[in-house]
Amino acid sequence: MKVSIIGQGYVGQTLAIGAALSGHEVIGLDLNVKLITDLRQSISFVPGIEKNVLTRLIEEKNYFPTTDFRQMQGSKIIIIAVPTPLNTSREPDLTSLIAACKTINECITDPTLIISESTSYPGTLRNVIKPTVENGSKVSFTFAVAPERVDPGNKEWQIKNTTRVISGLTSEATNLAIDFYSSFCKSIYRASSPEVAEAAKLLENTFRQVNIALVNEFSELLDKVGISSNEVIEAASTKPFGFMKFQPSIGVGGHCIPVDPEYLVYFAKKVGFDLKLTKFANEINLCRPKQVAHRIKKYMGGQLNGKKIQIAGISYKTGVPDMRESPTPELMIELLNLGAVVSWHDPIVKIYLDQLSAPLNPLIDLGIVVTPHDEINFKTWKDAKIPVLDLSVGLNHLGWPKFL
Repeated sequence: MKVSIIGQGYVGQTLAIGAALSGHEVIGLDLNVKLITDLRQSISFVPGIEKNVLTRLIEEKNYFPTTDFRQMQGSKIIIIAVPTPLNTSREPDLTSLIAACKTINECITDPTLIISESTSYPGTLRNVIKPTVENGSKVSFTFAVAPERVDPGNKEWQIKNTTRVISGLTSEATNLAIDFYSSFCKSIYRASSPEVAEAAKLLENTFRQVNIALVNEFSELLDKVGISSNEVIEAASTKPFGFMKFQPSIGVGGHCIPVDPEYLVYFAKKVGFDLKLTKFANEINLCRPKQVAHRIKKYMGGQLNGKKIQIAGISYKTGVPDMRESPTPELMIELLNLGAVVSWHDPIVKIYLDQLSAPLNPLIDLGIVVTPHDEINFKTWKDAKIPVLDLSVGLNHLGWPKFL
């Protein structure tokens, strides 16, 4: 089956390769010329997508990356997998989503199933995507939603074994979408409406946001009385029921946890409901870099003026070069405001805001571990015996105690 996927980022690429490996003819569409050029040379920035697999799929014509949206013609299914970020007011920004819908409207002349994988608030498929795609068109479109569940770098839960929640505006659309996803996904959950599927996606990540805020606030409390929050969390997690382990951090990053709860808050406001807990959790995690910077200042004797501090790993997640919503740049700003001289080392991000990653420096006053990529060799710091604070999330102990 010919399938077109608009957006070839982390979500779109993962979906494209999954569908292509199951035998579909996949057109991968994106406006980013460099991204498409790299993909045609079998170069992908997405963890888990291997060069030899890309090469084979392109050679066998199961995957065709392109910037030419006219290539969508003849597709039985078109999937929208574009970013849905926040604007400067931290409200939903559907600019890319609406642009994709308008492009479909302009390019497609045959009956087509339109599926949205882009995360948004309940009612987006029915009230935004459908009318935008159909505007003035005589084409018979059907519509479904299957919110993405991609976790970049996760080797255990991938597109094949992660349950997909799917629903269409009609039974026909739902059945067609389920048939498609069943060709490369082992488990499908049929939601009763697109609104249920859209809301489920927001709940998944709001759950994480709220619980991360809880342990971050808990960590601040225990720091006041000299108790290790990590030790308390380890003790609590021995309970085999009724408790789920979350770890304190410098904040939340990525395309889901910092963003999706704000979409839920926006939706709640639209229907006249004040989502107090979620709003407060968002605020706690947004303030986290400033709190952590002041804890670092306290650790350094209450003085950071002129102190040389280097941060190891600045992306939002280990093994992933994604800087979207990463709290680390905000932590660097807060440390600079407190008088520190700050540098960073990240061999997979390499460049951020026109600044190059610096080698690990043994001649610093303090090292800070935020995102311990496998590519980072901490031997330089260990040999120099400089003080290091481990602010990372995860079970790995790198030789220094967890600080938060």
